Amino acid sequence: MDPTPDVLRSALAAAADAPGYPTALGTTDVRLAAAGWLRRRLGVTLADPVGAVPSVIPTVGSKELVALLPTLLGLGSGTVVIPEVAYPTYEVGAVVAGLSVLRSDVPPDDVADLVLVWLNSPGNPHGRVLSVEELRAWVAWGRERGVPVVADECYVELGWDVVPTSVLHPSVAGGSHEGLLAVHSLSKQSTAAGYRAGLLSGDPALVARVWEARRHLGLLVPGPVQAATAAALGDDAHVELARSRYGARRARLRAAVEAWGGRVEHSEAGLYLWTTRDEDCWTTVDRLAGLGVVVAPGSFYGPAGERHVRMALTATDERIDAAVERLTS
Repeated sequence: MDPTPDVLRSALAAAADAPGYPTALGTTDVRLAAAGWLRRRLGVTLADPVGAVPSVIPTVGSKELVALLPTLLGLGSGTVVIPEVAYPTYEVGAVVAGLSVLRSDVPPDDVADLVLVWLNSPGNPHGRVLSVEELRAWVAWGRERGVPVVADECYVELGWDVVPTSVLHPSVAGGSHEGLLAVHSLSKQSTAAGYRAGLLSGDPALVARVWEARRHLGLLVPGPVQAATAAALGDDAHVELARSRYGARRARLRAAVEAWGGRVEHSEAGLYLWTTRDEDCWTTVDRLAGLGVVVAPGSFYGPAGERHVRMALTATDERIDAAVERLTS
């Protein structure tokens, strides 16, 4: 793994004297930094981020939020829509809350009990980016039915062939964030997976429901991590450095995969190459394992992924170079 940037480590160390409990609401610094980052990097303007009804709160990374959001929103029954090829935690969160799951990449018309929609753009594992038109269609569909639409955007800073658009951007949401939430994370853009630093923002009414539940459950981001989060969200240089590093790895690995006979699909953003040889994913896993290259089988992400594998760009340059050599020798 690449090292965590100094801007985070220094802020964490400076805030290490933290004898008191942190708040679920988050410090004023972290909420203002989050609002500034959303405006500066994504073109999103939040309702008053430090008002009595919050429009943004820190979370313990994004995975726990994804897993717990249906429960935190108090969704007692119904069906959650997740992408056809999806990070498994969307389904896990629905199951934990006692809800059913429908996999769909388009707004469904024939399900009466829908209670939540998960979008993931850029997507994990395939790196697909939803267009502004696709996002608008989901937003209109959700608002018409009173169903919250939540976008997991943890790879939003890592667009390669296209520039991802947030579901909260005015070109998608219009003049209001009603019914919308966005999830962000420092794990990828700031090389800080071990910090467990994430954000939830959007409709203040929905954010407040989540905040109220979190404060009683003790889901609190440690004070030093909040300080590091604020510092990271105020610094663009380390994010651009990470982008440059990942982009160079992507170019080398993609060329090697294609020389080996693989075809890369989607992968226009994010940290993965979604690769197929038009065969069962486990056959491809075995082929690559024989070369000493470890990948994730696409079936982990749903039936639609059964003929693909996910290849990550998060290994060090040394490991990426080793994989390139093994694929092309």
